[in-house]
Amino acid sequence: MTGEGSPLAPGLRSFVESAFPSVWALETFLALKRDPEAVWSVDGLVRELRASTALVGDCLERLDRAGLIVSVEGGHRYGPASAALSALADDLQSTYAERPFTVTSVITSRRPDPLKGFADSFRLGGWKP
Repeated sequence: MTGEGSPLAPGLRSFVESAFPSVWALETFLALKRDPEAVWSVDGLVRELRASTALVGDCLERLDRAGLIVSVEGGHRYGPASAALSALADDLQSTYAERPFTVTSVITSRRPDPLKGFADSFRLGGWKP
């Protein structure tokens, strides 16, 4: 039986560690993945996530570099660069739905100072790494 405390599979853990520098990036990604054909504007994501424009822009840039989204006219949409990334993204989405704390713990535990990262998310002008 897999519970909230069970560790992630090594491949999924590596994916989360390398592709998601913050929980905000994960939430941005999941918003795009929920409707893969939808094109989201930055303003639409700001409203959906209740985040700052700078934060959403930073997350989109990082997700684009990770090969998880594509920029299209009018905004951004889910678009993994390979079948392997698509499979990892599907696994992440289902794992997060079942065990959100396990997934977010992987992201927050690798920070040198998790409280600083949390505090930085409230800085005026948005979160910057």
